Amino acid sequence: MTGLSWRRLAALLRKEWIQVFRDAMTLRIIIAIPIMQLFLFGYAINTDPKNLPTGLLTTDHTKYERTIVAALKNSGYYNVTPLATEAEANEGLADGDLLFVIEIPPGFDRAVDRGESPAILVDADATDPTAIGNATAALASLTADIQRDLPPIRRAQPQTPPFQFVVHARYNPEQLTVLNIVPGLICIVLTFSTLFVTTLSITRERERGTMENLLAMPVRPVEVMIAKITPYLTIGYIQVGLILIASVLFFQLPIRGSIPLLLAALGLFIGGNLALGVLFSTVSANQMQATQFAQFTLLPSFLLSGFMFPFRGMPLWAQWAGEVFPTTHAMRIVRGMLLKGNGWTEIAPDLWPLALFTLGAIGLAVWFYRETLD
Repeated sequence: MTGLSWRRLAALLRKEWIQVFRDAMTLRIIIAIPIMQLFLFGYAINTDPKNLPTGLLTTDHTKYERTIVAALKNSGYYNVTPLATEAEANEGLADGDLLFVIEIPPGFDRAVDRGESPAILVDADATDPTAIGNATAALASLTADIQRDLPPIRRAQPQTPPFQFVVHARYNPEQLTVLNIVPGLICIVLTFSTLFVTTLSITRERERGTMENLLAMPVRPVEVMIAKITPYLTIGYIQVGLILIASVLFFQLPIRGSIPLLLAALGLFIGGNLALGVLFSTVSANQMQATQFAQFTLLPSFLLSGFMFPFRGMPLWAQWAGEVFPTTHAMRIVRGMLLKGNGWTEIAPDLWPLALFTLGAIGLAVWFYRETLD
């Protein structure tokens, strides 16, 4: 058998194409991943977020205030909502429902007319400096634009500005990107290390031939799930401890919240990823297919969680999709507890989705678990 035989090559090619089409699930995932990447990067990713949730604290409701609020809205960066109290403003910033709180002081109109150049306080949630960067930069140009709309008495005194915006960066005064990235990395590292180890657990046993021994044991599917998850849950906690220690020592990451509460919340997150990996391993025919399932999940989980790009900058449909993934909620919890000192009340809106996801993943893994090799 020397030389190239086109007949043999054609037979081998036919055999390979038949084998490819027999694994229909793998073929679908291979085609779906680049399509998903195209739509995510083309439509969902936006580094210049607009219509950011903004609270307004004021007591006078004067004509100048209406001019300023209209200019803020027209800039496209601020979606202004009146607030009743300062406590409501602080709660909105802590929960992440507000990115800005604009406070116009009492007697603002009189101070402007007297040429006192009063200050408007802008409290900004600086846990994600990228999300607020362009919006705060736009305030300088807004001052000049608003001045044109003020009465002639103020425009006649161009030597001083009629008022000034004073930005107070909350939770991250120096607006260091590292304080945003490092807490997010805790969730990303945990997702990588926990999802893949259990994704291959059952398919590996099936391919190695050890699944027969497991099926011969008098154990229930839920017991198998718990046994698969528990060792890696412990390893996940070890990773969390190492990352937190390194973050404090090398990056001066503040830890303002409760460590036990943080570990409890991350336990739900780790458990959810491990359960999702077991689910993928259960429904997959082989290790390659299980790995592709994990990869198909990881990409939108990272891109839509707010780790790489501002969450508020994404369109509404992408934000709704991001709410499905546990990484999104875990990232809010970790950043809120480490940087803001959030407690149980503030993290509860993100804690119950994590618990629901974990229970759902375990339930589906038990449901699809096959007690035979067929």
